[in-house]
Formats: sequence, C-alpha cells, structure tokens
Amino acid sequence: MTAGESWASPQALGPGGGSVVRRILLGSQLRRLRESHGITREAAGYSIRASESKISRLELGRVSFKARDVEDLLTLYGVTDGAEREALLSLVKEANSTGWWHSYSDVLPGWFQTYVGLEAAASHIRGYEAQFVHGLLQTEAYAHAVVEQGMRGAAPEDVDRRVALRLERQKLLVAEQAPELHVVLDEAALRRVHGGPEVMRGQLRHLIELAERPRITLQIMPFDRGWHAGESGSFTLLTFPESDLSDVVFLEQLTSALYLDKREDVTQYEKAMALLAEQCPDPAESIGLLRRLLTEFA
Repeated sequence: MTAGESWASPQALGPGGGSVVRRILLGSQLRRLRESHGITREAAGYSIRASESKISRLELGRVSFKARDVEDLLTLYGVTDGAEREALLSLVKEANSTGWWHSYSDVLPGWFQTYVGLEAAASHIRGYEAQFVHGLLQTEAYAHAVVEQGMRGAAPEDVDRRVALRLERQKLLVAEQAPELHVVLDEAALRRVHGGPEVMRGQLRHLIELAERPRITLQIMPFDRGWHAGESGSFTLLTFPESDLSDVVFLEQLTSALYLDKREDVTQYEKAMALLAEQCPDPAESIGLLRRLLTEFA
C-alpha cells in the first residue's frame, strides 16, 4: 500500500478497522521508515534473521508480525522515542488479532479472507456486478442457491456455513459506523435465475427495500443502454477512513483475487465507476426498473 503523509496511531483507527488493515498500516509505516534511512530489504531481513522476501511480505501486510522483529527493525531504523515505539508495538498486537471471519476458515478461501477484512474496515464500498447480486445485498435464499451452484458436490453443512458467512458480512450495513455502499448491478445479474422464481421475487423485493436506505445507493444498468464502462467485468472499490491507506480495487478470479492499489490503477476504476453511475438510470428510476422486473417473476 502507498503510505500517506500522516502517522496512524492505534487510537486513531476506527473500531471496524480489523487486523488486516492494521497489518497493512504497520507494514507501510515500517517500509517508510526503512526507505527514509536508505536501508535495503536485504539488510532489514538480516537484522531479524529473515529473508528479503519476508520483509517484502511484512511491508505489504501479508503475514503476521512478531513483536521482537518489529522491535529490532525499529532499532535499526533509528526509532528511539518511547511513545513512537509503543504506538507501533501496540499495532503489532492488534494486527495479530483474529477477525470474526477466521471461524469460517474451513469454508473460506485464504485469498478471500483478506477481502473480508478490508471490506469490514472500509468507509466506502463501490462496485459493479455483472453476473450476480452483490454479496452484501443477497437474501439468504438467493445466497444459498448461488453458493450451492458454486460448490457443487460440497457437503450441505459446508454450503450452509458459506451462506452464514455471507450473512455475517452483511451486518456491517446496519453497524453504527456503516459504510457508504454504491452498487451498480447489470440487468443480466437480475434476470439470471438462481433458486427459482420465488427466490428471485424475494431478492428483488429485498433490493427495493435496501435501495431506500440512506447509506445505500443502488443503480441498475439496463440492456438497452448498450456499451457501458463495466465492459471489463465486475469489480469492487474500497476506501478507508485511515489516511495511510490508499483505495483498493478488488478483482475476484476463479481461484484467487487481485488487489490493486497503485494510484494509476485505482484511478481507472474510479473513472469507470463514475461513468457507470452517469450511464445508468438514477437510483429512483432504478427502483422503478426493479419493480417492473418483479412483475416478470410473478
């Protein structure tokens, strides 16, 4: 992640920050300290009896931290102020804490755990969905149908646990510090039937209800708009309240995911999201489209 100009203390982090965000914050601050002193990753790794690649993983927030390693790195980087050291070492404890989603690790792919942590920490979530209703907006019945199709041959209890995880994620929408959510759904995602007409009717009614909430913006991209800015496929943009965290673009793949945080990459997706919002019917018109679609599943 690209570090900002200000330092984030544990006290400055929101309660929904999560261990993933704290790892990224700590890693970015350690990287900035190392670079400001002209110290190579190889030299930093040697100081903690580790490889250059481990320093890279630590600085990217991809692995857990040991307090001893961070203490040694701070000493190498010339951080001697007690308060400054304590703030960073406090981040170590929080960065290594276990998120609620780890209890679902038996059915949650490792590459998706990072996303769940980032999603829980975001202040703004924006995205375009071409194939399915966004996971945060799915009903239990719709989610069950989608998960069951995607996990063919899986034990019923595993399907149920994956659905439970999805429903648990949705609780952030009613949290005290709920994020702003802006989703553009392609009409194809609403016409592709999952679970049968009754399930689709329930899903459409749920979307209409959600679209009327103050912190949720929902737009539908109808077929008759032709070309639009979502031609490259589904994506999610995450923005965080911590100034040291850059926006992240999440691109889900079949067996893995891409997390883009380079400014030039993020900017392209921000432009795509803004253009999608312009090309779509506005939220009020989109609710009207949802109501018309609802009648087609009668």
